[in-house]
Amino acid sequence: MEHIINVTEVRKTEAASNHPVEPRRQDKPGSPAVSQYSQDYSLLQPSTPEPCLPSRQELQSSPVEIRKIANPAPLGLCAFALTSFLSNCINLNVGGIQAAGVSVSLALNYGGIAQVLAGMWEMAIGNTFGATSFCSYGAYWITFSLISTFDTADATKNIADSVCRNETLMGLFMLAWFIFTTLMLVCTLRSSLAMFSLFFFLDMNYLLLGISHIQCSSHGEIIVAVQKAGGVFGLLAAFSAWYNAFAGICNHSNGFFTVPLGHFPWSPAALHRAKAKEV
Repeated sequence: MEHIINVTEVRKTEAASNHPVEPRRQDKPGSPAVSQYSQDYSLLQPSTPEPCLPSRQELQSSPVEIRKIANPAPLGLCAFALTSFLSNCINLNVGGIQAAGVSVSLALNYGGIAQVLAGMWEMAIGNTFGATSFCSYGAYWITFSLISTFDTADATKNIADSVCRNETLMGLFMLAWFIFTTLMLVCTLRSSLAMFSLFFFLDMNYLLLGISHIQCSSHGEIIVAVQKAGGVFGLLAAFSAWYNAFAGICNHSNGFFTVPLGHFPWSPAALHRAKAKEV
C-alpha cells in the first residue's frame, strides 16, 4: 500500500514537471501589484494616477506668499510718549502731584513691557536700531517703576545724607541714560528731523534730570529749576514721539494724507527722491 502511494506521488510530480508553466510577468517597480516575489508593496491603487511632482523651474517661477508683518515702531513710540508725558508732568509738579500708583503701573506695563515687545518685533524684521532703542527704554521704564515701588525714602527722610546718596545714585542713573541716548542721537543723523528731535529732547531731558539729582543740597533737596527744565524737554520728547508714531500709522492705506518727517538732505530717503526726480 505504501508502495502504491509513493508511486502515485512520483507520477504526480512528473506530470506537474511536464506541464508547461506560463512564464510570470515581471512586475514593474512601483506597480500596484503585491507580489511576494518582487516584494512590491505599493499603496497606490490601480485607478490612482501617479503623483506628478513640480519641476525645479516651476518651483522657482511660482509665486511665493510672503507673510506681512506690521510696523511695531508706532506701538513703541506711543508707549514711550504716554509714559514720558505723565512722568515729566510729575517732574514739573503739575497740580502738586507726586509719583502715584497709576504712574508706576503705566511705567511697568505700557512703557516697559509694550516697548520691550515692540523691540522684539523690530528685531524680527531686522531693524537693529529699533530693537536696541525700544528694548533699552522699555527696560528703563521697568527699572523706574521698580525703583518707585521699593524706594525707602520714607524711612530715611530725616537723614539728609542718606537722601542725598539716593539722589546722587539716581543722578548717575540718569546720566548713564544720557550717554546711551547720545549714542542713539548720533545714529539718527541720517534719518529725519522728527526722529532727530525726539532723541535730542530726550537727551537733554536725561542730562538735566541727572544734574538736578546729583546737585543735592545739605537738606536733601534737589535743584527744582533744573528738574523743571528737564521736565519741559521730557514733554517735548513725548510730543515728538507721538508725532513720529502718528506718521507711522497715518499712511495711504488708512489716511487721506501723509505726515511730513523732514528728511535731511543727506538721508537715504532724500537722495532716493532726488534720483527719482532726475529720472
